[in-house]
Amino acid sequence: MVTDDFTELPAPDDETLDDEPLDDGPLGWHGYGAARQRARERTGERESVIVGTARVAGVETVLVSFEFGFLGGSLGRRTGDRLVAAFAHARERRLPVVSLIATGGSRMQEGMRALSQLQRVAAQSALNRAAGLPQLAVVRDPTTGGGWATLGAGADVVLALPGAQVGFAGSRVRPAGADPYAYSAEGQLAAGQLDAVVPPDRLRATLGGWLRLLSPGPARAADSDTAGADVTGADTAGVHAAGADAASSVEAAPLPYALGATCLPESGWDAVRAARDERRPRAAAYLDAYFEWREEISGDRCGGTDTGVRCGFGRHDGRTVAFAAQCGTAVRPAGFRTATRLIRLADRLGLPVLTLVDTPGAANDPAAERAGAGAAIADAFAALASVRTPVTSLLVGEGGSGGALALAAPGRLWATPDSYFSVIAPESAAAILKRDASAVRDTADQLRIRPQDLLDLGIVQGIVSPPNPG
Repeated sequence: MVTDDFTELPAPDDETLDDEPLDDGPLGWHGYGAARQRARERTGERESVIVGTARVAGVETVLVSFEFGFLGGSLGRRTGDRLVAAFAHARERRLPVVSLIATGGSRMQEGMRALSQLQRVAAQSALNRAAGLPQLAVVRDPTTGGGWATLGAGADVVLALPGAQVGFAGSRVRPAGADPYAYSAEGQLAAGQLDAVVPPDRLRATLGGWLRLLSPGPARAADSDTAGADVTGADTAGVHAAGADAASSVEAAPLPYALGATCLPESGWDAVRAARDERRPRAAAYLDAYFEWREEISGDRCGGTDTGVRCGFGRHDGRTVAFAAQCGTAVRPAGFRTATRLIRLADRLGLPVLTLVDTPGAANDPAAERAGAGAAIADAFAALASVRTPVTSLLVGEGGSGGALALAAPGRLWATPDSYFSVIAPESAAAILKRDASAVRDTADQLRIRPQDLLDLGIVQGIVSPPNPG
């Protein structure tokens, strides 16, 4: 069990009016009533889904649980009624929705009446999204058809049990010879459609962690201590006022401390060398130092993943902060799309965002172009331009052109001493200007890419310092 204190919601009124034997449904499908009766006797349930309230790791939650033994967990009209009631109850009580899914899809014996329930579910999900309430899904074996395409793939965070069949196409309707891996939890994770595959013995803890981070109210209540790093050249109060002009009243995420070099570079080329130094702290070190604990999302929901961008939510000084962190590699389109997904989810849930900028630039190989690099970068720019919740950005290494700028919040960017930001790499600039290799260092100086140059130019708001040893 992943929950405590489960209390089932009252069944829709018409469920109490059933006469025995059950009728054959809206299509008059011969034997449908008898099949439902057998399912009831076999499972002890009146429908294929059970809905109610429960606690997961102490967080009150609306729970949706499918009973696959009841006609394959299929969705019919009364299943839709129960799901509508669950989402409405979540909005009334301002609770998250957790769906434990195991379904073969819509119920054939009810025809289009069953299929149309997907629209009802989608409408309810949209209302809960608009209300800023999180939705989590756990996909079990199997999760196919409309159940996957609504409650599953439509959730904010999607977890799966190992080896589960997951996909829109069920096992009996797939193309002949189709690779079964594409329809597995592991295959869907690799394709960017899931956030994690979680063993059963870890599911309760993982769900609890996510709910504590994302649930509104006391589960993620802010701590009064929101102190951040010291900065040079900027009013530290600006860190907390970054989102004052936004629709949200959320307090900005405090700045991380600098973890690497303490001295500013003397030349532009020194700045490049410091940022490219393999010994320099990367995103993982900053995330470990900043967060007490965290959970990560994975994938762009468009068929791709990028391990060079880490995104998720963590707890910092008693508050939940969303993060999108570049890891020092060229960012692929899936990385930009995952970061955009993270930013928009944080905006909807009213959570502050921290971005860590560190990339030589966007990937520019043919595969990246085919995957829509330009569109992915454009969407990231749009997300940061329109986000209502405050975003705090820190340049922790290389700032390579538009690929780095895409995760730098406008007017809310700070820098570490061992970083640089440039319109183009010094080597590329020299090549475009038809200068020889010996001119690269002078070109780096001309570009004015050092942290102190960026401060003078008004590109960054300040230069962060290491933690005070005292």
